Amino acid sequence: MLTNRTTTSARPTSPDSALTPVPWWPVLGLSGVLVTLLLALSARHGYHLDELYTRVAGRHLSWAQIDQPPLPAFVAWLETTLFGDTLVAFRLVPALTVAGVVVLACLIARELGGGRRAQVLATAAAAGSGLIFHTGHMLGTNTFDLPAWVAVCWLAIRLARTENPRLWFAIGAVVGLGLYAKYLIALLLIALAVGLLLCGPRRLLLSRYPVFAAVIAVVLPAPVLVWQMTHGWPQFEMAAAISKALENLAVVSFLPFLVLLIGLFLVPVWIAGLIGLLRRPQWRQYRFVGVAFPVMIALLLVTGVGSNYASGLQFVLLAAGCVVVEGWSRTVTLRSLVTAAVAANTVTSAVLALPVLPLDVYAGNPVLEQLSIGQLDQAAWPELAAQAAAVYRSLPAEERAHTVFYGNHYGQAGALDKYGPEYGLPQAYSGHNSYADFGVPSEDKTVVIAIGVDRTVFAGLFASCEPHGKFQVDLPVDDRGQEFLVCRGPREPWSQIWPKLRWIGFQCPYTTKPVTAKSETGCE
Repeated sequence: MLTNRTTTSARPTSPDSALTPVPWWPVLGLSGVLVTLLLALSARHGYHLDELYTRVAGRHLSWAQIDQPPLPAFVAWLETTLFGDTLVAFRLVPALTVAGVVVLACLIARELGGGRRAQVLATAAAAGSGLIFHTGHMLGTNTFDLPAWVAVCWLAIRLARTENPRLWFAIGAVVGLGLYAKYLIALLLIALAVGLLLCGPRRLLLSRYPVFAAVIAVVLPAPVLVWQMTHGWPQFEMAAAISKALENLAVVSFLPFLVLLIGLFLVPVWIAGLIGLLRRPQWRQYRFVGVAFPVMIALLLVTGVGSNYASGLQFVLLAAGCVVVEGWSRTVTLRSLVTAAVAANTVTSAVLALPVLPLDVYAGNPVLEQLSIGQLDQAAWPELAAQAAAVYRSLPAEERAHTVFYGNHYGQAGALDKYGPEYGLPQAYSGHNSYADFGVPSEDKTVVIAIGVDRTVFAGLFASCEPHGKFQVDLPVDDRGQEFLVCRGPREPWSQIWPKLRWIGFQCPYTTKPVTAKSETGCE
């Protein structure tokens, strides 16, 4: 017996032996409830304008698009091919993806020494955050960018705790795969690197393994990077256009976005996580994650983009904050307050980020209209197609065979692609971003029904342009009041007209004004 005890005590301690086991049943149960809620609400309201674009991009797969990497379009193609061209099918992967992110919140809390209650609290708080609801409801770049950011942070924290250099390979792989969804993960790497250099543990950088990780992170997305290089790096032009469009809004909305994306009632929790990472002696080796957050804020302010790009790091702070808060909550009263805060945050975030209320409620309430992120961007697309069809039917029969539609932005063209076939409408085109690469009208198309374009521009490209009413809808959507213009007789072949219609950028709400990198002003 003595020999056996000696042998057992001599065995090397597992790096995870001191951590509390994951309470998988409540964690997976909360994730399952989240997925069920997201799928139950997925078919309400309609496609987001970006989803209408991504849906069409799924039929024109490439190694990248002008404004985003290829993963969202590929997933759109995969979902519609396997499950059909429906909203529920389109939003299946986002729902499943954020369920995985919620589990990562639990694992981060565990890495930081959180016990069973802290891990469950982190799972519940994450599942009830506005960021998870918003990301899980719609297919887009954030569908895959958020899990990449959170996974990199989890691996970095685990690396700091275990000092297992093989984790660098996993970090490189996650970054490489993340670049198939969004390029801004580079900002996270900069912020974490600055944090490591400022407060350590710097020894993590002093080996060959970070170099291996960098190689993996570049080789994995090599086709995407080569596409950008061979196309003149349009992503930089797109980024400049977005920065220009938001230059008058980014500063004003910076703090509100920091609050809303996680949720008002959880602000004290993620701030507690930030303070804990910066000041707790037992978290000294993880301090670089806390430092990374203000570094990220500085990067976003310098580049002129919104604070929503800091949300991935905020999510990590939320998980850390749950460990801190659970340590404070030693009485029934305090635990009840924490539970009430998570419940209140879940309800308010769901109202703002998910289609739980009728659209006219969001439109009729000035507060909800301003704070409900993207709700109205999912509205009135079938109505746009119906009114476009009325304009089309008003044309002489002999002209319809030579008619196409043109949307000033990709959402309009994507809406006609989705809802136009039920009215027998011809193909819709747009020169906006990569939609310009999805097709060019053939030379026999001599009549164009354009939506929301600058009439002076089209008057110079066609022999005649006549207004045919405006898009009318009760909801205050961005395209309300946009003009239908019927233009006839192209002055040049389409091959010469099309380069004049291409533009990279962002369209200001409620106007026909596109903002590009060369625009003098942004959205007002």
